[in-house]
Amino acid sequence: MTEVEYTEQSLLHEPYNPLYNFWHSTPVFVKQDNSYDRSVFQERPLLGPLLFDNNASDARDHAANERTFLSWLRLSIYMAIVSVAIVMSFHLKTKPSELERRVALPFGIIFWLLAIACLISGIANYIKTVTRYSRRAALVQSGWKTQMVFTVVASAIVAACVLFLSTNAVSSR
Repeated sequence: MTEVEYTEQSLLHEPYNPLYNFWHSTPVFVKQDNSYDRSVFQERPLLGPLLFDNNASDARDHAANERTFLSWLRLSIYMAIVSVAIVMSFHLKTKPSELERRVALPFGIIFWLLAIACLISGIANYIKTVTRYSRRAALVQSGWKTQMVFTVVASAIVAACVLFLSTNAVSSR
């Protein structure tokens, strides 16, 4: 029995630990070679952790990919919180003006849709990169879809700031 087979067998019979293996599922061993033709996320068990061989800088690359996904998730959560705050017309000192009330719902819906777009973009980028890692064909870069989502989100944030500053300047006079 080789060292890799021994490690795989010991991981299969690891005792149950609810902190990192809540469903007590067996891990999926992804053999990284160029002939891997299946999707990593369709391997059985579906909720099993994915275990990759650590060759060269694979562990660092996987950690960077997870951090990128978590950054997209955090941006999505922030956008959802902002959308709820816009819809509620949240003000600390004054009551919202009529213009702010009319603009609040459409602007909040736009931010909510952008939050969902950020989440979908992050998930798609993560799945695509992990699938390419399993085939040893990953090239870490952002595609045009990611750049488009990020440009639209940044434009919406700038537009919201301009809108809020301009309505605040009008209402304070």
